[in-house]
Amino acid sequence: MHGFLAAVLAAGGLVMAAPASTADGFATGTTGGAAGPTVTVTNATDLARYAGANTPYTILISGRITASDMITVVANKSILGVGSTAEITGGGLQLGTTTRPGNNVIIRNIRFSDADDDSISVTNGAHHVWIDHNEFLPGYDGSLDIKRKSTNVTVSWNRFRGTDKTMLLGHSDNYREDVGYLKVTYHHNWFEGSNQRHPRVRFGEPVHVYNNYYDDIGLYGIASTENAGVVAEGNYFENVAFPCHSTGGYAESNPGRLVQRANVFVNSGPCEAGGTVAEPSGYYSYQLDPASSVPSLVTAGAGVGRI
Repeated sequence: MHGFLAAVLAAGGLVMAAPASTADGFATGTTGGAAGPTVTVTNATDLARYAGANTPYTILISGRITASDMITVVANKSILGVGSTAEITGGGLQLGTTTRPGNNVIIRNIRFSDADDDSISVTNGAHHVWIDHNEFLPGYDGSLDIKRKSTNVTVSWNRFRGTDKTMLLGHSDNYREDVGYLKVTYHHNWFEGSNQRHPRVRFGEPVHVYNNYYDDIGLYGIASTENAGVVAEGNYFENVAFPCHSTGGYAESNPGRLVQRANVFVNSGPCEAGGTVAEPSGYYSYQLDPASSVPSLVTAGAGVGRI
């Protein structure tokens, strides 16, 4: 399938999705800093210098970097962790400013912890962004927020451990400028004991949420609001009292649309669904794994040190 490697399981001969080596989903075509040189950084000062440069870079993070604020990442960057110990703690990454776009960015194989704001913020019209095989630990605000007319983003094979405001998609109920943007793919992520926003969606369509493992979730799984259109398929919900909010709205947000199919619910409530949504297959090809295989696939493949 386009954008995927395939692994053939000997038992039963099933073809299962394996972590991709290039961007897939809505981020297909993202190349990051491939056109530029490769540098290795070990501190926040050097990371900020190369991430904010006007030319392409592949930036390798070695070890733990302590930051005290959001580091700005502008266009044509790959930020990749070395081995299984690369970490950004205390701060986070902001893709794009109001004058310098954060387009064509890849972030892979990094642990984010104790951020004083968001761990990653994709904002200000950033597009073609691939966020893959990272690990998110609790921070002050959102773990991974996508907003303010950003689009063509894929969030894949990440692990979220005990996070609260996990993934926001759409700035606010009043920011209608997001209509027509926020096309995002979320697949093969592991939400492990996290609380809410997996994702919390406003306005975007289609938002494709597939083959994710919802593992002992606190408040809720997915929320589609403000006329967003979400397709949730092939996910595995285990110990999730409220897998989906949509047609009834959520909190102070107006209702959204959600199509759910081929999901598994174990010790979980129903997924509130309704309305029609544009099909993701009209934008890209993908391979849907059986929901029953998602826990084993995702726990074996998601997070750092797995690429």
